[in-house]
Order: sequence, then structure tokens, then C-alpha cells
Amino acid sequence: MTTTSPDLGPMKTVLETVLLASQEPLPVAELKGLFDEEPSTDTLRRALEELRRDWQGRGVELVQVASGWRFRARPEYQRYLDRLNPQKPPRYSRAVLETLAIIAYRQPVTRGDIEDIRGVVVSPNIIRALEARGWVEVVGHKEVPGRPELLATTRAFLDDLNVASLAELPPLDDLGSLVERSGEPQPPVVTEPEPKIVEEPRRAAA
Repeated sequence: MTTTSPDLGPMKTVLETVLLASQEPLPVAELKGLFDEEPSTDTLRRALEELRRDWQGRGVELVQVASGWRFRARPEYQRYLDRLNPQKPPRYSRAVLETLAIIAYRQPVTRGDIEDIRGVVVSPNIIRALEARGWVEVVGHKEVPGRPELLATTRAFLDDLNVASLAELPPLDDLGSLVERSGEPQPPVVTEPEPKIVEEPRRAAA
């Protein structure tokens, strides 16, 4: 049986209601503003931790992600939700996943850095698609000739993967499958195939 501090019961009820109704993660600062007498950060975090324990063993869990706190279905029950919406999530090309992985694990990086690591030209459409997805953004410029843009991942990227920080990202080899399982109702990433260099046949010498 879960033990609850008497003074946290009403607060937990409010937090539970708001977090269940919200479609987006809510940060601690915003949650504190729900109450007539604003609680301390420590008190609010205690209430959240108790609420998280209250939901242990259920199909839904309370988690902390990069942008705040949210309820989500436990991963082992995702397959049942998928049956309600049989539309398959978008598939990402190898080029998209490789580019995203480099940005996530090496950030901030320039497009040139990505090309050096991958060994091929990176299509601008890939970067634009990741920006449109809300997973990548420009965070500055590298102080070299031309001042190329520095790219990094966003809080939305971490939220969609249900992790609180970059330190919680899985090993590189597992990132692709985690991205595919993100399950967020976003439009698919559409990219054009990277251009291939086709050599023209040499003309015979006259």
C-alpha cells in the first residue's frame, strides 16, 4: 500500500488531473503556478515522485522528460495502442537516421562535419525535414570562414523519445529503433534520395 504524506494528497490530485489531461509535458515552474499558494520546488517534486510511485505497476506511468513531466503508456503496452491506429509510423531512410545520430551524439555540428563523418554529401532536404519534424535546430555559427550553421537536437526530440537528457539516449546502434517507436502523431519525414554521381562514358579518341 502506498504511503502518502497528508499534506501532499490534494496537491497530487491536482497534478494527476492536469498531467493526464495535458497533451504536452509540463515543467515544474508551470505546475507550481497551478496552486493558490505556490509550493516550493522541493515540495512539488516530492508530490510528483509520490505520484510516480502510485502509478507503478499500471499500464500508464508518470515520467520526466526534457520539457517536464508527462503521463505515457508503458512501452510494453504500445502494441495494443497501435491496434487502435493501424497506420504505421513513418519510416526513416538510412541517410536520415545517420544524420540524426551524428547530430545527437556529436552536437553541435555543421553540415560539413556531418559530411566528413558520413563520407557523402548530405542533402539539404534531410536537414530541412529534421527541422520540420522539430528534432533539429540551428544553435549558432562556427567561427570559421563562411560561418556555417551549428546544428543540435531540440527538447522536442528528447520528449518524443521519452528521455530527460542526452545522457539517457540509448547506444548508437539502438537509436534508430527508438526513433521508429517514438509514436508521436507527426507527419512523416519525406526526403529526396541523395544525388548519385553518374560518370558519363568517355568518348573514343578520334
